Amino acid sequence: MMVGVSDDRPPEDNPADNAVRPGDDTEIPTPTADPGKPAAPLRLRTLLIIAAVLLGLDLLTKTIVVAELTPGDPVPIIGDFARLSLVRNPGAAFSMATGMTWLLTLVAAAVVIGVIRIGRTLRSLWWAIGLGMVLGGALGNLVDRLFRAPGPLQGHVVDFIAVGWWPVFNLADSSIVCGAILLVVLTIFGFEPDGTRAGHGHTEETVTDNSAEPDEPSGNGANGAASSKGNAA
Repeated sequence: MMVGVSDDRPPEDNPADNAVRPGDDTEIPTPTADPGKPAAPLRLRTLLIIAAVLLGLDLLTKTIVVAELTPGDPVPIIGDFARLSLVRNPGAAFSMATGMTWLLTLVAAAVVIGVIRIGRTLRSLWWAIGLGMVLGGALGNLVDRLFRAPGPLQGHVVDFIAVGWWPVFNLADSSIVCGAILLVVLTIFGFEPDGTRAGHGHTEETVTDNSAEPDEPSGNGANGAASSKGNAA
């Protein structure tokens, strides 16, 4: 006795069943980057190199100034307009908030941590330059607040650059200000930290209903035209 073999087969998936139909709530994702274009490299190393160079320059200049200059005895560079003048600053950049040294130290530490966290996913070279300048300057002044007199968290920052009526500052202050200005400019012009530019990330546009092909003449319309010709004949 032979056992019959069933001809039943599992139903095959119809691609048309999975297609998105008009009226469905399913959203079609729009690609935001060119699939064939490789992603920009991470820029954390660039950021750290820039920060390290600026930190080294800041520490070097402060060491020389402390060893060679005397407070209250400025050295003219361009007459009285530009000069070197050693000042111990307990406040923020440009001698602001002089009575909040400990708070400024904590803020500087928070800035350093925040910049490093952002830099871990950074892909824009210009953002890496700007953040590297901010990080290098913040570290330069943070070292002063931690290791200079009168003590940890209370250390006075060494300022020595005097230009005109502007408050005395140092290389770290200049680095922070220039880096912040660069970041503001990048934000205004739409350059993102991930290497893209606002409004230029999409490579394809979503097809709208207006782009649908015009409907073909219906059969009734064609029959009606034929009937009209027959009546005219």
